[in-house]
Order: sequence, then structure tokens, then C-alpha cells
Amino acid sequence: MQLPKIAHLSSFSPDSRVWVYVSDRRLTDEEAAKVQDALLVFTREWTAHNQALKATSEVFDNQCVILMVDETQAGASGCSIDKSVHFLEQLGAQVGADLFERMRFAWANKDGRPYFANRLELGTARNNGVVTDDTPMLNTLVQTRRELLEKWWVPFGESWHRRVV
Repeated sequence: MQLPKIAHLSSFSPDSRVWVYVSDRRLTDEEAAKVQDALLVFTREWTAHNQALKATSEVFDNQCVILMVDETQAGASGCSIDKSVHFLEQLGAQVGADLFERMRFAWANKDGRPYFANRLELGTARNNGVVTDDTPMLNTLVQTRRELLEKWWVPFGESWHRRVV
């Protein structure tokens, strides 16, 4: 199963804050590249109270945006988090995608790649035995680098997803 390939990940504290945003649709390769380029610029210029944030990002599987801030350098403030949200809203509008889709879920298909679906499709997959208690689910609620590495994929039976179907 795929893990994010975030640039310079090992240089970030295990307690670095992580935010995961899910698109309402799969981005094309061109759109994902455009989003990744814009994220690179944004994270290089991202500040909190005029202090540069040590930040990085990734477009994961053309469907998720992952932002990470190492708060051992400088903490992300409410204003800086608001900046990221507004930036992602504008970025989504530029590519015609909603990057704040909360009812989009993913599980690992037979080749280990994420399969994204809406709530109804997840329920159908669960009822049809496609998704079992052992099926790896993409955990978009990770909050730290440590969780991203250790709990990015969680079995359905142990995940928060079982509460939505």
C-alpha cells in the first residue's frame, strides 16, 4: 500500500502537524502537477506571525492534498491555518475541484492502490463483502507525521470508517 512521498519527510519532527484534504474527484495528472507546483510555492512562503513555517506538502494519488508543518521551528497559528484553507479553496476553484470533500473514502484495492468512493459506494462495498474488517482504509484523520507513517492505512474494523456505513 502506498505511503505519501512527501519531500524531506525525514527532516520533520514526528510530532509535526498534518492536515489531509480530499478532493471530490480524481485530479488529472496535469491538474495534480499544477496543484503540487502551487503547493510548493505556498509552503515555501507560508508564515505565522511573520515567521517562516517549516512546511511541506504532497498531492497523494491525485485525490488528496497533505500539508505538514514542523512546529519545532515555528507554530502554525489560527491565521496561518486560515491562510492555508483560503489558499486551498482558491486552488480547488482553479482546477474545478472541491478539496474539502468530507464524505469521500478510500480503501486499498487488490493491487494496494487506493480506491476512492462516496459514502453510498462504501456502504455497498461493505455489504457486498468487497470491504471487510481487514480491508485497509485510508485514514484521512491523521494529525501528525508519526500517525501519517504508522496509521495512514488502518483495517476497516479498527477505523473510524465503520461508523459512517
